[in-house]
Amino acid sequence: MAKNNRPIVYSTNPNFNFESEETTERETIPAKDQTLYLSLERIKGGKVATIIENFIGKTEDLETLGKQLKTKCGVGGSVKDGIIIIQGDNRDKAMLYLQSLAYKVKKKGG
Repeated sequence: MAKNNRPIVYSTNPNFNFESEETTERETIPAKDQTLYLSLERIKGGKVATIIENFIGKTEDLETLGKQLKTKCGVGGSVKDGIIIIQGDNRDKAMLYLQSLAYKVKKKGG
């Protein structure tokens, strides 16, 4: 049986339907209307990674942006839980590339 990661819910609403409460993916809003946050974090093994978060849109669009950033920075990385993880300290390259795509970009935590 597949593991269910949904929290247990109790409702006094007689019209409540658990299945209809699932999150739906939002449409991707234009780049010029989004502010992305860049930060540097230590990951497994003490290595550093550039983290890009606050993307609003479809998962497939986030994955496409992640792939473009990895190519532009010439490094590996991944897209998980709504964030893009780029190996190494590539904040400056990522910031310039995202700004060229019309995203507003802010460095977080330094």
